[in-house]
Amino acid sequence: MNTITTKDGTRLFYKDWGTGRPVVFSHGWPLNADAWDAQMLFLAQKGFRVIAHDRRGHGRSDQPAHGNDMDTYADDLAALLDALDIQGATLVGHSTGGGEVAHYIGRHGTGRVAKAVLIGAVPPTMAKSAAYPNGLPLEVFDGIRKGVADNRSQFYQDLAVPFFGFNRPDAKVSQGTIDAFWAQGMTGGILGQYACIKEFSEVDYTEDLKKMTVPTLILHGDDDQIVPIDNAARLSAEIAPNATLKVYPGASHGMCVVNADQVNADLLAFLNA
Repeated sequence: MNTITTKDGTRLFYKDWGTGRPVVFSHGWPLNADAWDAQMLFLAQKGFRVIAHDRRGHGRSDQPAHGNDMDTYADDLAALLDALDIQGATLVGHSTGGGEVAHYIGRHGTGRVAKAVLIGAVPPTMAKSAAYPNGLPLEVFDGIRKGVADNRSQFYQDLAVPFFGFNRPDAKVSQGTIDAFWAQGMTGGILGQYACIKEFSEVDYTEDLKKMTVPTLILHGDDDQIVPIDNAARLSAEIAPNATLKVYPGASHGMCVVNADQVNADLLAFLNA
């Protein structure tokens, strides 16, 4: 397997396909790089170099007890880009990965970055705070913590249903998609995944968004039951200085799978713009 070793000794698994312009993907919680299968296959076939890593504590990467925080996630992404000497990358982040992309830019700048894409992403912040009084109450995330601690296998099976909008009347439910979500979640470690809940819910990415001066495409479904669009994409589009928001009517949080053809077309158009 392809791995890099970070400065604290953590081995991170990554995929690296193709030789064209680089597109680097950051996955959501509790998933791994396989969540990007539809996008990576499509863009690799279009002549792009596609790269995706498993976040520490997730997938095939190491499961350390330390560093399960957004600062370290961003530094891990920096270590990957440095190790592969990536230049002119388009960074694409879904959900928690969108926070990782924003925080990478806020923390490490845009020297290696040409463009950015946030899909169903958590910025500016999910949890209710003085700055964002319309955020979700902490009790919501305490419930997620309890679900993971009590029986994460069942919790991930249950979570997949609203994640992909399969609880909607007109949904075409795919058991394979639910199974893939569950399998990716169970590949990771409970300790890192539990710690990551705080990172996707309570971190405030406002200052990171202000530093996203590269062209930024924001894609979000207006029926996202996991990261509500009004608390996320609509606000991020006002904060990031060079952002364009595209709303997917009726789309769920799992739009990279359920709406893969449209997401792929929008990514390709943005990459070639």
